[in-house]
Amino acid sequence: MIRTQIYLTDKQRTELAIIAKNLGKNQSEIIREAVDRLIDQAGQNQKEMALQKAAGIWKNRKDLPDFRSMRSEWDR
Repeated sequence: MIRTQIYLTDKQRTELAIIAKNLGKNQSEIIREAVDRLIDQAGQNQKEMALQKAAGIWKNRKDLPDFRSMRSEWDR
């Protein structure tokens, strides 16, 4: 692990200490878990944004075959 220093407000520090005590974990563990959740959430948001950007990108293309007629040939 890499040691990292952060600045917390008094309220954040107090609340973090309470949460850590209630969960029986140290504050570093709580912070790492919170960072992991943020990273997971950001990754999911990036995937969703990429899908939204890609949606419909071929809708106005004229150089593609007619997929509906191709598909109807397969459905017998």
